[in-house]
Amino acid sequence: MRRYAQVIELKPEHREEYIRYHQQVWPTVLARIESCNIRNYSIYLYGALLVAYFEYHGSDYTADMQKMAADPETQRWWKIMDPMQQPVAEAPAGAHWLEIPEVFHFDGASVAK
Repeated sequence: MRRYAQVIELKPEHREEYIRYHQQVWPTVLARIESCNIRNYSIYLYGALLVAYFEYHGSDYTADMQKMAADPETQRWWKIMDPMQQPVAEAPAGAHWLEIPEVFHFDGASVAK
């Protein structure tokens, strides 16, 4: 399993609409996310920043992301979501969400005393 975090900006004029859509994500989109080996997926909103966190449990991330991108329902969802967002300034050309590095993780395992 690998943990991922990503960031993108939410255009302020779409804040309420974006939140409303994410209160009732389409079941077909959720099923595709799951079929692409993504678990424990969350999106947080801080100011204008959307921060996504998920855990990837597959063996070929690139293939799974291509599978997701090829899905017509996911494409339809993205067609609605994409105009509400804009990449952060640090995102490479052509990137949408910017992957951000993990600098600390704690599972809650026993700590030596």
